[in-house]
Order: sequence, then C-alpha cells, then structure tokens
Amino acid sequence: MIGSTVVIDGNVTSAEDLLIEGKVSGTITALGHEVTVGQAGQLNANINAKVVRIEGKVEGDISGGEKVIISKTGNVLGNIDAPRVTLEDGAKFKGSIEMNPDEQPAVKAVPNGKSDLFPGAAASSDKSNVS
Repeated sequence: MIGSTVVIDGNVTSAEDLLIEGKVSGTITALGHEVTVGQAGQLNANINAKVVRIEGKVEGDISGGEKVIISKTGNVLGNIDAPRVTLEDGAKFKGSIEMNPDEQPAVKAVPNGKSDLFPGAAASSDKSNVS
C-alpha cells in the first residue's frame, strides 16, 4: 500500500498487488498483479498491470492484461488498452479505449519472480560450484 501522505516521483515496479492512496508521478508496473488507485490516489503516471481498478484520479495511459475498471468515483485522462473495460455509472473518462478480447495488450512479459523485477535479488542464493 502507498499511503495517502506518500509522494513518489519515479518508477514503481511491484511483484505483488498494489493499493495507491497517495500521489505518484512516473510509471507503475505490476505485471501479473492488480493495481488499485484508491479514492485519495492522484496519479500522473502510466499504469501496466493484469487488473487495474481506478477509484481516484489518473492522468496517463493504462494497460490491463485482463481488465480495467473505472469506478463511479474514478477520473481518468488517458488511453486504455485492455481486453475488457468497465466504466461504472458516474465514472469520468477522457481518452481512447482499445479493446480486443481475443488479443492481449502489447506488453505480454510476465516476470517469473522477484529476480526478474529486481536483478541481483536471487544472486545471493545462486551458488554454483566452479572448479
């Protein structure tokens, strides 16, 4: 969770689900996981995740591997690329939507674990015998 008083300026990469209530500028990547922008969340960032749920404000492009949901309190200014998109009654959206349920979005790489997202994380546990 990124709390309501947290401000991040840069790239966020996660190997688990994220709940964002703070302010983020940059990019958010959580391939294979869910990113939720809470009602207090304010993003000026591109988001790339398996499932993206927007309840706050997002300025940037959104790519969902499975689906993108903009709730009634959500406000999105940007383009959406996902097989399924849900806009709840009252949601605010300005941009374009690219939907093709038979085709996955452009980014298809799914990390196998932390070592794919954080090079060197598994290096300490990789011990090989060299003669």
